[in-house]
Order: sequence, then structure tokens, then C-alpha cells
Amino acid sequence: MPHIIVEHSQNLAGDQHIQSLCQEIFDTMATHPTFPDPSAIKVRAVGYARRVQALENDHFVHATIKLLPGRDEETKKQLTQKLLDLLMESLPEASSFSVDIEDLSSAYVKAAR
Repeated sequence: MPHIIVEHSQNLAGDQHIQSLCQEIFDTMATHPTFPDPSAIKVRAVGYARRVQALENDHFVHATIKLLPGRDEETKKQLTQKLLDLLMESLPEASSFSVDIEDLSSAYVKAAR
């Protein structure tokens, strides 16, 4: 854990840049003490071609961090700010940035083969 989902305007950056961004997010989260097992970190990105925004430059990026419950608010604020800073530095062509963090429900399950 965590899952980090990056949503962005499809024409924001090329696939290679977005893949590099995902790796950079992974590397950043892997160094955070709240995630002792980097193999549990999952980062993915989704580009949207259809969207409406009131900005002239409509390039946006939004990230959601999904965590198992138990982190305090200060830790959550640190994680969201760290990710926001990384997104703003890595994607200067975007005009709108946001990051949210959510606790997964107690019904969350996972499996691996």
C-alpha cells in the first residue's frame, strides 16, 4: 500500500514523460517512512481526452493516494504536499494541480499469484 492514481489531461505530456513521472512518484513514496515495503506501492496514470475546464490552458493533473487506515492527519498532509510539489515540478505545462488522500474501507481485499 499505497495506490497512487494520477489523472491528467491526455495531451499534457507524452507517454514516456508520464511513465517517468510514475517512476519518480514510486521512488519518492518508497523513501517515505510510512511505507516500509516498497513492493506494496502501486502507481498508475490515466489520461482523459474529454473534459471541461474554465481555464484557457486546460492541462490538469490530479492525484489520489489511497491508503490503508491508520495514518494521522499530519502524515497525510505531508504525503499530499510532497506529491503536489513533485507534480508541479515535473509538469510545468499544467495549469491545474490537485492531490487528495483517502483511507480504503475495511472491506478492501487483495490477492496475488
